Amino acid sequence: MGTTGCTDLMMLLHRTGHALETELTARLAEIGLTPRARCVLSSALDAGRTQSEIAEHVGIDKTTMVVTMDAMELAGYAERKPSPTDRRARVVAVTDLGREILVKADQVVADVYESVLGSLPGDERDGLVKGLTTLMEGRLSAPMPCEKPPRKRALRHAVG
Repeated sequence: MGTTGCTDLMMLLHRTGHALETELTARLAEIGLTPRARCVLSSALDAGRTQSEIAEHVGIDKTTMVVTMDAMELAGYAERKPSPTDRRARVVAVTDLGREILVKADQVVADVYESVLGSLPGDERDGLVKGLTTLMEGRLSAPMPCEKPPRKRALRHAVG
């Protein structure tokens, strides 16, 4: 496969991203967490954010946020509390159990990243991370207007 065609680049990024997401999903499932729940917990940790603010930060719709919060409350990882500044809003508070699972989840993610990046020579590893960061902060930081854009993935902060 050549490296000069846009389709090739897109497929390389898509396939590697999918493989990484699948591995993280499987590994986090071993401790009873999803990448989305990890992302929401991480975003809520000591932030005093409302459900809507977390949904926006994480990149999920409000319905998905409600379903995710329902599951996390049921598991005892987080709870909704009235906002001190807006009586209509609910702030997400991470419980002690949620903090414990987040520490475990962060270690799982760190282990997967180390394994994946560790499979590359040092110069390629550093170059890959630097190049992808440069693209996301620059040329690809905002999506191009598109009449029928592809479905947006909700894992934006789940692995970072």
